[in-house]
Amino acid sequence: MLYGYAGKMLFVDLSSGKIEEKDVTKELAENFIGGYGFGAKILYEMMPAGADPLGPENVLGFTTGPVSASRAFFGGRFTIVHKSPVTGGWNDANSGGYFGPELKKAGYDALFVSGISEKPVYIYINDGKVEIRDASHLWGMNTKEVWEALKEETKEPRLRISAIGTAGERLSLISCPINDGHRAPGRGGGGAVMGSKKLKAIAVRGTKEIAVADSEKITEINKKVSASLKVSELGKAFGTYGTGVGTAASALSGDSPVKNWGGVGLVDYGEEEAQKLAGATLDRYKVKKYNCANCPLGCGAVYKVDDGRWPLEETERPEYETAASFGSTCLCSEEDAVLMCNELCNLYGLDSISAGMTIAWAMECYEAGLLTREDLDGIDLTWGNGEAMVEILHKMGKGEGCGAVLTNGTVYAAKHWGVGEEFLQTASGIELPMHDPKFAPGLARTYKYDPTPGRHTKGGAGFPQMMSTDPSKYIYEGTGELDVQITANTEVMNASSICMFNGFVAPPEAQNEYLTAITGVDYTDEKKAFNTGMRIYFMRHAFNLREGFKPADFDIAPRSIGNPPQEEGPLKGITVDEELLSKNFFETAKIDPESGKPDIEYLKEIGHLDELIEDLYGVTELA
Repeated sequence: MLYGYAGKMLFVDLSSGKIEEKDVTKELAENFIGGYGFGAKILYEMMPAGADPLGPENVLGFTTGPVSASRAFFGGRFTIVHKSPVTGGWNDANSGGYFGPELKKAGYDALFVSGISEKPVYIYINDGKVEIRDASHLWGMNTKEVWEALKEETKEPRLRISAIGTAGERLSLISCPINDGHRAPGRGGGGAVMGSKKLKAIAVRGTKEIAVADSEKITEINKKVSASLKVSELGKAFGTYGTGVGTAASALSGDSPVKNWGGVGLVDYGEEEAQKLAGATLDRYKVKKYNCANCPLGCGAVYKVDDGRWPLEETERPEYETAASFGSTCLCSEEDAVLMCNELCNLYGLDSISAGMTIAWAMECYEAGLLTREDLDGIDLTWGNGEAMVEILHKMGKGEGCGAVLTNGTVYAAKHWGVGEEFLQTASGIELPMHDPKFAPGLARTYKYDPTPGRHTKGGAGFPQMMSTDPSKYIYEGTGELDVQITANTEVMNASSICMFNGFVAPPEAQNEYLTAITGVDYTDEKKAFNTGMRIYFMRHAFNLREGFKPADFDIAPRSIGNPPQEEGPLKGITVDEELLSKNFFETAKIDPESGKPDIEYLKEIGHLDELIEDLYGVTELA
């Protein structure tokens, strides 16, 4: 028996209407855990090289891991996987809430969707019963409207959905699906992939119990995590104010980008303006707390906005990434505007990081005279202008006027208008997240070279540096071992569907203890856990290799690594040696820096990568 798994994967071809179930094998579960571990393995096997990201051959996966629906704390995550229409390579994006556990309780560890429907549809999964249903009447609805409509249509008030809004319908390259009304696997254009398939939503309802290997052990670990949480100041802070607890401080310390990565928080933004978006300031709108599935911390909150220009009867507290992208990055401190931008991203289904960054890029182009009011439909897009930001965001969500260009992100917009390439703040085509490598230098390697570029949630040496002021983080020699170790550990975390907050507030051993108690497989064996993490990493990496990508094809914005360095502020004079950081990582991970190929002997040592070895070297591991 496979403990910790529903035991089935679902495959839906929207071109033919074929619905097929496949068993999760013991080999797949033990070697790739779940989540994007399953996703990387399945997409590598199913998809041909060179598939059009918006064509029928692109496979869109919704994947869960063994921690999901297991009663273990922090097990509310799921991951979407697909080829990105933004970068042209591998993409995964992670989300919390309740959709992932519900999909698993409905009978499936993963759902993989291929093909293109002739008309709008949604997939309805109810305790193992699967239907492709007409969604013509849902097309044009925002994500929250779809949820309410489907709860009524299915007569399931506890229904969970992942749905696109009008941005995804129009194939916006920065669009994403939204689950639970406000949770988003936001990055890489997943909404456009759904829209290209005419797939409006996945609707799930499940009541099945997931068998685990050692239920008593899970209870014991939960108690240990609870005890740790009670004494964790970081946990208390996140539980009270959410991820936005450090928004103001990050804008001033240099952690958050300012003025499209060209400014300095203390100089261009200022402490008074930064405090207007602090977690404690915004929480005056708080109505109630929000927890994801099986979460003892609860970093979410429901807000009600009675004042300002855009009253909202019920909305959600913006995450740090959202508040920073529309806040310091755009030099905006108008809290009602930031709250409205957050709501619009949820309704239209837009990646809030890329949306805010796109507006910041347009602001800099406008300031430099490269974009005119005529280009921007008469909108005076000056720095910090909240009203202009909201107006632009509406246009992006609807694909109207200048919004039809900006809704595809900064690289697309720069090419369309032929301006502002020097202001792009991207990693291999995707807008950078809201943590500055000049503050946490290890992020430069992760942003540039992770198989899913431009992510702050992929581990590596930059992960602990985001919360550190230790000057030793600017020592670039000998970083490879730590960089690779944290990367492997994060691969296990993400594949298992456990939230990174577990790593912030729980004892460090809790993650792999949970996995062991749930599955019965000993992930407390450090070598086994490490090899499993690296195996998943190499499968994601292999997807890009097969697409023809080599290390030289990946890039990162010079401004983000201090080239040229800032002349004032806390990051004055810092230029990150991303070349040495990357060299260290490649050497430790035994990846050839020219071809990108991992060493064959190392792949054999990691194990269970026969297909990859054969594709790269023409021989099998057994040979």
